[in-house]
Amino acid sequence: MFNNKSNTNKYHNFIIVSEKDTGLKQFQFSRQKLLIVSTFAVILISLALFFSVDVLTNVLYKNKMNNLKANYDHLSKTLLSLQGQLDNVSVQMGSIENKDQAIRTYAGLPEIDKDIRELGVGGTNIENRKINLDNIPSDITTRISEIEMNVDAMTRKVKLELNSYNNLYEMVKEHSDNLKVIPSIPPVQKGYVHSGFGYRKDPFDGKVRFHYGLDFAVNTGTKIYAPADGKIKFAGRQGGFGNVLKIDHGNGNRTLFAHLSKFKVKQGAQVKRGDLVAISGNTGRSAGPHLHYEVHKYGTPQNPLDYFFSGYLK
Repeated sequence: MFNNKSNTNKYHNFIIVSEKDTGLKQFQFSRQKLLIVSTFAVILISLALFFSVDVLTNVLYKNKMNNLKANYDHLSKTLLSLQGQLDNVSVQMGSIENKDQAIRTYAGLPEIDKDIRELGVGGTNIENRKINLDNIPSDITTRISEIEMNVDAMTRKVKLELNSYNNLYEMVKEHSDNLKVIPSIPPVQKGYVHSGFGYRKDPFDGKVRFHYGLDFAVNTGTKIYAPADGKIKFAGRQGGFGNVLKIDHGNGNRTLFAHLSKFKVKQGAQVKRGDLVAISGNTGRSAGPHLHYEVHKYGTPQNPLDYFFSGYLK
């Protein structure tokens, strides 16, 4: 190709020589036309590069956003799962606290103040395990912070309960014989408390009278168990109670079971906590099959619910 510049002011000549010796081809462009063509070519190339970069940028951006969304969704689900587990632990901790309180009542230990239970003891250093929250959406950082605080509070409560249980364990070892005679388990494994301890309307005449025990709604034939170690003091008929069983557990603790259908032990027999002692029924002054159960401390009626190791029945 040759560039003929003989007419440098107006035209540019281009001569193309074929390799197959088929002749010469000559093209002539004016300077203005050549400038237009060159400019157009530059514009086309620039547009092509621009759109290529734009398409590539969009693809990369979409991929990054998809990855971020996937990570966000995964993190959100993980946080929800952790919060659910923490809530479950909190419920279980509440149950442990109730049992701890019950054991302290039986053992004669002072109660733990509610404010102390709420605050716990000791704690963890949040700063040492603080998560880097940079570049994380604000709603996620809020959840993370809340979970951190909840975990810290739960850690303190766990430490408090561990300390309490260590104290209880040492006390129980020293006074295990006394604990055996406390009526701390429900006398039946089925049913529910139909009528509680305290004032109520009499089911027969509607008058308000004090109810000195618990009425468990159970079917006739339900097994009844000794709530503590003791000796059978009475097994027979007693007025409106129908068939009655009485157990002397020692240390002023006595229990009474009424409206029974059968006795499984005889008067004078020694029993252990959990032994089968009777079968429920509907004898005596009774509006339907149930078990009437009383706890007495040195002759004074007590609310049996205050003695149950497993807490209130529902």
